[in-house]
Amino acid sequence: MKQECISVFDIFKIGIGPSSSHTLGPWRAALRFIDTVKRKSPSQLASVRVLLYGSLAKTGKGHGTDVAVILGLCGEDPETFPVDLIDPAIAGINETGRLSMRFSFDSAAERVDLPFKPETDIVFLFSESLPYHPNALTFIASFSDGDEIAETYYSIGGGFVVKEGEESGVHHDVTLPYPVFYEEDLVRACGDTGLTISGLVMLNECAWRPEAETRKGVLRIWNEMKQCIYHGVHTQGILPGGLDVVRRAAELNRKYTEGHTYTNFDEWIELIRKGGASFSHIMDWVTCFALAVNEENASFSRVVTAPTNGAAGVVPAVLLYFIVFCDGNDESKIINFLLTASEIGSIFKKGATLSAAMGGCQAEIGVSSSMAAAALTEALGGSPRHALMAAEIAMEHHLGLTCDPVAGLVQVPCIERNMMGAIKAIAASHLAMQSNPDNARITLDNVVNTMWQTALDMSHKYKETAEGGLALQIPISLTDC
Repeated sequence: MKQECISVFDIFKIGIGPSSSHTLGPWRAALRFIDTVKRKSPSQLASVRVLLYGSLAKTGKGHGTDVAVILGLCGEDPETFPVDLIDPAIAGINETGRLSMRFSFDSAAERVDLPFKPETDIVFLFSESLPYHPNALTFIASFSDGDEIAETYYSIGGGFVVKEGEESGVHHDVTLPYPVFYEEDLVRACGDTGLTISGLVMLNECAWRPEAETRKGVLRIWNEMKQCIYHGVHTQGILPGGLDVVRRAAELNRKYTEGHTYTNFDEWIELIRKGGASFSHIMDWVTCFALAVNEENASFSRVVTAPTNGAAGVVPAVLLYFIVFCDGNDESKIINFLLTASEIGSIFKKGATLSAAMGGCQAEIGVSSSMAAAALTEALGGSPRHALMAAEIAMEHHLGLTCDPVAGLVQVPCIERNMMGAIKAIAASHLAMQSNPDNARITLDNVVNTMWQTALDMSHKYKETAEGGLALQIPISLTDC
């Protein structure tokens, strides 16, 4: 297992859809590359090219990888760049054939305009793959003095990026009081301290920053999640990409709230709460919450990686279920929910993978469902062992799940899978709460190991290549999307 120190803010990242590995990761890689270039001499820069390998090439168009690297080379931040400016920015570069790279220095910023044609300067190497990871990209910068800089990066899932030669996508020089790499580490530490999982995570987060800063940052994460849900349930239309997928969350919301009015998020969730707590009512709304997030993700909107963009709807949907139907509308409860979820995500990151290109969709929806199940269980009063049991149950029933995006888009079957992952998480939590962990025959560590072995055994065509499964059932070319 990789000896990484992973923060809650490594698992939950604010960015732009539709993919953490194919959009956010390459975007971040481009930002790292321009930092390298600026140490040379930006004013002598003559040209830039980008090579996309493996899964980044095969599903890059549908995932917006080309868009991401362009905006990254322009020095834009995926956390803050206005999503409504993406299309105009890319259209302007295509029309002018010019790329404006921004280099930030201590006292000022410098811009360098270069000739750049995306159709030739971003090369999709569909038949080539690098051995370290299927999601590879190389940046090549040429200078007027004849020098050249080339760097290769790997987008290893969940927005984590590793440069060629690095050992990890996490760069934290800290010593945690209670490092966790396995389930048994977590059980032991919680037993020794008497803390919940979230309490232990907060103690570790204090190695990075004061507790008040962590709390503020986690609430910012939740604010982005709820804005994503609320915007998603009020946005109609057809998702981009060529499949003509109709957004459904807004229509479901209109149907479920018909005859009632509200003006903001708080009034909306109070209206939902007043509808009761019948099984069908809860199912309707959890479905709506999850669909809303991933329809936003598929439309290049701002989402929170949780732990990936393709699985971004599961944790927010289950958290909102807890808030609306389980009396969870309290800042401390929300913070603890997300802290617990992040710890489960980090265990999977260290022991297996968060990359669908490496492990199939079990690495995305499976992990997110496991995270949400554990977080909900602790939030409902379960012990650390009950929470870990819920995490195990949720992942156990996602093992072997393939990643087969139709036309390379994060739409079919990805959007509906978030709804299924959320419902499985709730079911896993409720089963664990009614069970005795002493009687469990399978541990979370067993499931993490099994998931990784399954990933290694899985045919490459089921790992985010759009070359297998459902991706073969709809006759549409990747080049049309």
